[in-house]
Amino acid sequence: MGEEFYSIIKLITGEEIFALVSIEENYEDSTIVMQNPVVIKTVNHHGTALIKIKPWIELASDDIFMIKPDRIITMTECKDEKIIAVYNNYLNDEDEMSFDHFSTQVGVSSEMGYISTVQDARKKLEELFKITKPKES
Repeated sequence: MGEEFYSIIKLITGEEIFALVSIEENYEDSTIVMQNPVVIKTVNHHGTALIKIKPWIELASDDIFMIKPDRIITMTECKDEKIIAVYNNYLNDEDEMSFDHFSTQVGVSSEMGYISTVQDARKKLEELFKITKPKES
């Protein structure tokens, strides 16, 4: 297997992939080996350029993929440290994430402001703002 390098790959399908790549050269054929390939897009949001990253194949359980050179229009080595750092941060965050993070229920804690029950709060507020009823004459 060849030397590993970060690469941007343009496929004949139009997709642009960013991955850690090595080239496996055989006698008659070569294969591009991609580790954790992702699709990176820049998005403008309220005047700010953001980077959106998503897996190249979203439901795959593998992180290494092979592709033949005839499926590639062009590829270039990426030496931009900022893009590489964003990519590596994404991979680290993805490793820590599990499906539990997608739960729709949120637990309430005292840090979020939960300090009493509704009945206790009602009593405290009534004591604080004692309303005196006008006496009937």
